[in-house]
Amino acid sequence: MTAITEDTLRTLAGFRTEGVPVTTCYLDVDGRRLLTQRDVEQELDTVLRSARSRANGTPSVHADLDRIEGYVRNGFDRSRVRALALFSCSERDLFEVVALPARVRSRVVVNDMPAVGQLEAIAEEKCRFGVLLVDRKRTRMFIFELDELVETTESDSETLRDYDTRGERERGGVQGHVDAVASQHVRGAAALAFASLQEHGFEHLCIGCPDDLAGELESALHPYLRERLRGRVPVTPQASLDAIRRAAADAEETTERAREADLVRRLLDTVASGGRAVTGLTPVLEALAERRVEHLIVSHEFEQEGWRCRRTGALHAVRPQRDDAASLHHVEDVVEDAIDDALAQGAEVEICVANADLDVHGRIGALLRY
Repeated sequence: MTAITEDTLRTLAGFRTEGVPVTTCYLDVDGRRLLTQRDVEQELDTVLRSARSRANGTPSVHADLDRIEGYVRNGFDRSRVRALALFSCSERDLFEVVALPARVRSRVVVNDMPAVGQLEAIAEEKCRFGVLLVDRKRTRMFIFELDELVETTESDSETLRDYDTRGERERGGVQGHVDAVASQHVRGAAALAFASLQEHGFEHLCIGCPDDLAGELESALHPYLRERLRGRVPVTPQASLDAIRRAAADAEETTERAREADLVRRLLDTVASGGRAVTGLTPVLEALAERRVEHLIVSHEFEQEGWRCRRTGALHAVRPQRDDAASLHHVEDVVEDAIDDALAQGAEVEICVANADLDVHGRIGALLRY
């Protein structure tokens, strides 16, 4: 498996076959939803069954689907993978598997080029998440990007191990010294996090610390860090890297769901006030045809068959009567094509997971440029 890189995206987006079909399979393998290998295989069976029925006996497509099935059924390491993007073209010796750190809509697309829409959408969302862990003796700072550790720093504080407490006890000064050391340590932890931000950069931050240090630690954070703060994680500096990674992933998912909810509220408020926004598949496709979409917002797993006009390139949810049959091309999933078109036009794309507000408004919407 390969990771998402600019080179991978560029190579796939530029792959051409001169009419030979390319099979793209996006498969959700998130262990939080699909607990066992059997669950993953059932997810695969669902999308392959539909794809085989649409293949119309095309030998190369059936060979692609068999190769994809064989790869998944042979097993793979899911410890740091939430989804797969598999690209196959048997007649042009293409078989590429890209490991993804985010959930996707499980689906198969057969086209004359790789369907990279979901891949590009995930790459566009790539950001760094900082985790600052502090107790009274130790500080550890981690930065994750797409679930991969990119930087770690740590420091130990002064302890009272060699401190002569006899005279201080007589004067009642031990606790004052302990508090002073703790305060200095917390300020040092905040300084370490700010140095990490300056040197490596990250968009979000969560902290893990005892309750009695939390308020002081948050107050000590630089304003640039406080504006990135996304709450606390239930891990300590003594936790294993895997436990810290899981806590960071959970915090990142919570942050992402909250961001999606804010975006959907903005969309619906703009529509309600008569502003530059639309909901529903047909209005969105019309806006795409006019190149007015600034931000496309789509419900996870929303798909629908549709049509594309070869003459204008416009997408349609319902076959238009005004166009002659020769100019229309049936597409398996007009939503996926809409994502590809939006990205090609420079629009942002957001895939929203389990957002009921968006679902009841047609499962798709767009904020418009004009």
